[in-house]
Amino acid sequence: MKRLFFLLAALAISLPLFSQEYVGDSCTALLVGKKASSDGSVMTSHTCDGRYRTWVQMEPAADHEPGSMHPVLRGTMQTKFRGDTTGVKRMGEIPQVAHTYAYLNTAYPCLNEKQLAMGETTFVGPDTLVNPAGWFTIEELERVALQRCDNARDAIRLMGALAEQYGYGDSGECLTVADKNEVWQFEIVGVGKEKIGAAWVAKRVPDDHVAISANILRIGKINRKDKDMMASSNVEQVAIDNGLWDGKGEFVFWKAFNTDYAKGRNFSDREWFILNQLAPSLGLTYDMDELPFSVKPDKPVDIRQVMALYRETYEGTDFDMTKNIKLARPATKKHPADTIASPIANPWLTTTLRNTLNTLAPGTVEFRRTVAVAWCAYSHITQLRSWLPDEVGGVCWISVDNPGQSPRIPVFCGTTALPKNFEICGQKQYVPDSYLWQFRRANKLATLSWQTTKEGFNKEILRLEEMALQGLPTAGSPALLNAYTEYIYNESVRAWQALEDKYWLQFGMGF
Repeated sequence: MKRLFFLLAALAISLPLFSQEYVGDSCTALLVGKKASSDGSVMTSHTCDGRYRTWVQMEPAADHEPGSMHPVLRGTMQTKFRGDTTGVKRMGEIPQVAHTYAYLNTAYPCLNEKQLAMGETTFVGPDTLVNPAGWFTIEELERVALQRCDNARDAIRLMGALAEQYGYGDSGECLTVADKNEVWQFEIVGVGKEKIGAAWVAKRVPDDHVAISANILRIGKINRKDKDMMASSNVEQVAIDNGLWDGKGEFVFWKAFNTDYAKGRNFSDREWFILNQLAPSLGLTYDMDELPFSVKPDKPVDIRQVMALYRETYEGTDFDMTKNIKLARPATKKHPADTIASPIANPWLTTTLRNTLNTLAPGTVEFRRTVAVAWCAYSHITQLRSWLPDEVGGVCWISVDNPGQSPRIPVFCGTTALPKNFEICGQKQYVPDSYLWQFRRANKLATLSWQTTKEGFNKEILRLEEMALQGLPTAGSPALLNAYTEYIYNESVRAWQALEDKYWLQFGMGF
């Protein structure tokens, strides 16, 4: 038994962090309206689940000469550093505007100086709609909108117009677009293999509601007369032209453009779980054909609660993937013989380890897509607060690697410089001082014996979270904001280095 334990533990840490089975099932975005939050803030969020770049940089505002052009790029999410052009393709140019705003340059750009923020999830959609000749990918639409817009409605109109004019060349995507007053879902697809254009729809989340996008289309019926809904004029025709709707009966966006993955519904595990956590009184059940686009939470939603949801692995529920990974414990003077959770039981088992366990005992682990996953590149939870100046009102709580294990670092709308370690991507190579690997090392070690390490991890996460929240500035210069981000970052790195040292000693001595 002991030899088997060490074999399985080795498999848990040595195998790839990402498996092809997860393609198309990546990213989670939770939205909170200003009257649904406990402090009046609007929230959007994103887990960037996959081997995307992890370098982060704050791009400055800029003024541009008349006649200047903006290059439309493809392939920026796989670069190793800010100036890396490997694999980057210039699709064309569009007219530049006189002034562009500063923005936080993550793989999917996520926040600008005016408290405009975005999250993202991929729902893929029918591959017959994708035309790679379209200029705009979803991340480039985000970038241009963050540079040019100061509110969600204008950002949606701009992204829709650019994609229609120059072509949308990506798979089906959802952006969760928020400002300090509103939060929207924007869902977009291409129009056909050989066609330039885009079909899209956007719907506002009511102020007292929460919503979630997690790789499945969520928007249903389209009402263009509703001031809280927008859509391109061609949506229904694109569905007809591509054999996705027969033109009869009421048109439902998610039913027309979802893929087989969705199994005829507008939700899966994450949507149902999170909406149920926030509004249990509604009695939403997993056997429903459709879940509401948004729900009113039973209680106001606090930022700490959102952070906790992003660490969620369904522990203690029917969806818990660790519930059957047991270890026989022989009787001692202190306790009788019994069966306990195996130390290696963790919700982030690699595909090979899950298959190994299921070969030894069929049915041990049934895969469930949790909110927190081991193949996450980075994630953010962004608060937008109308009662504060923009420079401090918008705060992006960012983390790298597994959101169920890593602490969050606050970055502000008014931030002008990030710690140097943020500038290096650690996805394609081991770079010890990169932001990613400063946390990934301890995270991976901890999964060797998660049942014995998770308490220490959770304690440190909550300690650092509370430290950052309690000291959060409500005013200050860029220098002060930069220093606060650096302070929380340094404290977090020290804590994770201590955890790493502790686990190397513990595991080096044989558990």
